Amino acid sequence: MADQTTLEETIALLEATLDATHDGILVVNPSRRIIRFNRRFVEMFRVPPEIAREGGDRIADFVRQQLDVPNEFILDRDELWKDPSITTVGEVHFKDGRLFERYVAPHRVGDRIVGRVISYRDIGESVRTAAALERHRAFLEKAQEVAHIGSWVAQLDEPEHIGWSSETHRIFGVPAGRFDGTSDAFFSYVHPDDRDAVRAAMLASERERVPYDIEHRIVRGDGTVRWVYAQADVVRDANGRAVRMIGTVQDVTERRLLEEQLRQSQKMEAIGRLAGGIAHDLNNALTAIGGYAELALGLFDHDHPARLDVQEIRRAAERAASVTRQLLAFSRKKLLEPRVFSLNDTVTAIERLLSRLIGSDVTVHHRLDSAVPPVLGDPGQVEQALINLALNARDAMPEGGRLTLETSTTDVDQSFARLHAPMAPGRYALVRIIDTGHGMSRETQSRIFEPFFTTKPAGKGTGLGLSMVYGTMKQIGGFIFVDSEVGRGTTISLYFPPAPTEAITGASDRDRRGRETLLIVEDDPAVRNLVASSLRREGYQLLLASSAEHALEIVESHQGTIDLLVTDAVMPGRSGIDLVREMTTRQPALPVILISGYTEETLPIRELSKAITLLQKPFTPRDLRHRIRAILDRVNG
Repeated sequence: MADQTTLEETIALLEATLDATHDGILVVNPSRRIIRFNRRFVEMFRVPPEIAREGGDRIADFVRQQLDVPNEFILDRDELWKDPSITTVGEVHFKDGRLFERYVAPHRVGDRIVGRVISYRDIGESVRTAAALERHRAFLEKAQEVAHIGSWVAQLDEPEHIGWSSETHRIFGVPAGRFDGTSDAFFSYVHPDDRDAVRAAMLASERERVPYDIEHRIVRGDGTVRWVYAQADVVRDANGRAVRMIGTVQDVTERRLLEEQLRQSQKMEAIGRLAGGIAHDLNNALTAIGGYAELALGLFDHDHPARLDVQEIRRAAERAASVTRQLLAFSRKKLLEPRVFSLNDTVTAIERLLSRLIGSDVTVHHRLDSAVPPVLGDPGQVEQALINLALNARDAMPEGGRLTLETSTTDVDQSFARLHAPMAPGRYALVRIIDTGHGMSRETQSRIFEPFFTTKPAGKGTGLGLSMVYGTMKQIGGFIFVDSEVGRGTTISLYFPPAPTEAITGASDRDRRGRETLLIVEDDPAVRNLVASSLRREGYQLLLASSAEHALEIVESHQGTIDLLVTDAVMPGRSGIDLVREMTTRQPALPVILISGYTEETLPIRELSKAITLLQKPFTPRDLRHRIRAILDRVNG
């Protein structure tokens, strides 16, 4: 009786243990009949109480109805019954989306196998959670790829390890699996000149709680150097000990290039304004010097002893005028008298000159594209720019070499324009100057267009040549870019916008006496008196004013008509532009000559009047007379 009690207690204990487990348990005999199941099995398979009481085949049929594949139920899997000793793990899929893990093991009594014990565990939620985490990881990886921002985690305690996201691998140019996660491996990709700064920033963040925020260079897996911006937070344990750093890294190479271009542009703009102001004042003086010299020559006989001296004065003024044109080119003021010309013709003419300038040890070649469109600008300035570039190339080839000038047409896309701001996409005429010289470092390239910067020895160069080239290209509306590497030569590319379709015609060369009334407005007395002396001799009636306000007073008191307005563009008080607006409002058909040596790119010429003609200082009396006569003859038919 005692043994029977002990057996019953043991069975009750086993059944209580079976019902207390979190897994659903099913016991099947060798004949594939269900002989035991626990309460959790009934709950998991949602077996109604009446079916559970009947057991056996009723339970099996009820379970089969719920499965995606009915014969996946354990009683129908023949392969599981061929070898009674095997243990297997699988999954059970339900029509309603539930997912159970199934574990099958032999049921032993002593050394005998008397059936199968099958346990079921609901893994649907964990699988869904894992799938959601995987989707989130994939979304995060894609977001990092789109933003070009990678993430990383550095374990600071033992064992030390650094983990990279896929985008970080792309930024560093290291395939997945090729980075072993050690600190030494990471620093092998940091530029040698920046390693100390990166180490110091990490230690300061770890020990002194300073934010980790640094830009530094990396050497990618392919050997290219890039700039990255890295920042991170330090995670600490309850004792304040740093255990890991979690951070991001972003490739900022393009941004740094654009920032450097912007700084360079702002610096050149400031210097350009200074150069333009100097040119403006100098042009007034040169206009008077050259003009009076020309008037004086008209009074001297050919054998007059002072004639040669006056001619030298005029030539000196012309040479000085070429300097102011260069200053204006550097200051990037809009060309006042551009014309359409062929780059191919310019390069051909330059090649003949260069063969004499640069010496026999440098061979000069050209490759010309016949389809290059004409451009609008000052061909003399472009020729001078090409000569400056060629002479610099010669200096870069002290032992001889090859200089190539080539022209072509190129279409600039959005991607190229974005990396070469402020260039706009579109079609450009292109001139390249290619040499086989010693090349330039990046530091030198960043400064070559600065005024007075030169790598030549003292007394061998002024440092103005390339800055003038830069100004000429900006004045035309073009762009200049340098591609060079130490030991591999230099290529300088000049991008010219094609000329507009409308033709630009030159002024008439006719020079006749006139009887018309001209209003002359100029604040500089020397220039005003020169203009008056020159035009009075031609028979014109002159109204002279020293300012826009003075001119309007004269107009109010003048009884007759005014046939032409000649005014300086920039004057104290109201400008010549304001005067033109006022005068053309009163007399819409009034022809105007606007003279200036300092005209901003934004000068609203076309908005003022279609009858405006521009005349750039310095000019000679003959230039002015030709221009006036041509305009009046055109107006008078």
